[in-house]
Amino acid sequence: MRQFPNARLRRTRQHDWIRRLVRENQPSVNDLIWTMVITDSHELQTPVPSLPNVSRLNIDALIEHAKEAADLGIPAIALFPHIDPKLKDPTAKESLNVDGLVPRAVAAIKAEVPNLGVIVDVALDPYTDHGHDGLMQGEIIENDSTLEVLAETASILAKAGADIVAPSDMMDGRIGAVRKALNSSGISNVPIMSYAAKYASGFYGPYRNAIGTNAALKGDKRTYQMDPLNRDEALHEVALDITEGADMVMVKPGLPYLDIIRDIKNEFSMPTFAFQVSGEYAMIKAAGANGWIDEHKVMMETLGSFKRAGCDGVLTYFARDIAKSLHKGS
Repeated sequence: MRQFPNARLRRTRQHDWIRRLVRENQPSVNDLIWTMVITDSHELQTPVPSLPNVSRLNIDALIEHAKEAADLGIPAIALFPHIDPKLKDPTAKESLNVDGLVPRAVAAIKAEVPNLGVIVDVALDPYTDHGHDGLMQGEIIENDSTLEVLAETASILAKAGADIVAPSDMMDGRIGAVRKALNSSGISNVPIMSYAAKYASGFYGPYRNAIGTNAALKGDKRTYQMDPLNRDEALHEVALDITEGADMVMVKPGLPYLDIIRDIKNEFSMPTFAFQVSGEYAMIKAAGANGWIDEHKVMMETLGSFKRAGCDGVLTYFARDIAKSLHKGS
């Protein structure tokens, strides 16, 4: 290896043009999935206090946001529902309503913006009155009975026009159950994006406020979401999901788990995504608002970190702002 003074690595850092020329990763608008929270409210938009500049959108507002996403070149949006508490119960029966909020929202988007990808969350926590991702028997989250509901929910959403179904529940065997249901329903071409390595994280709080599950949640989710201190287990989870039929895999949260993203990409060479979750977004927004950091620089730096770690794309509340910045070349 060359040594100083013959080796001067600063030579390729002197000007903007040369820094761009030798840059190893080039984030683009094609890396973005815009996460949106939807609601049945008559109000077009209802601000979420814990997520600055993020609102719950009714279907009319959602369509306008979807059109903006398409205009910015964002490939896909991901939908997360805020369900009327009156519709929640222990069996999550509203998740099986073919005329429910999410199926209607998906159909509306595909009618108005047909070339925009629509990704739907497949989990029961928005629909249960206890806030968990699975059905409960006493204090126990029932794995196998939950699979039946998840599989039917995924089929309903795919039939409504969803382009990708994304099981986020972390029940064992759910990818296989969803794939079997899609195949038997004649919609085998619908891809599955698995939340393959989803950790029992403290970064989810603002999102749970947004969808209205924080107050209802009884206990925590550590019996089915992953231990944040585990690394090898993530590879096991991903391997199982790929075997069961996942087409894409995701790590959630994002920034605290860049090592996991790199491990997964190196091991499986699968389309790999990260979810820059609500707590990550809220921290950057709060620090930026207080003048402690340059929000724009940190926003773009985090996107670069996901790409450097091996991500093919990122689910983020920043998608619109990032897309606008990329179009400006900043």
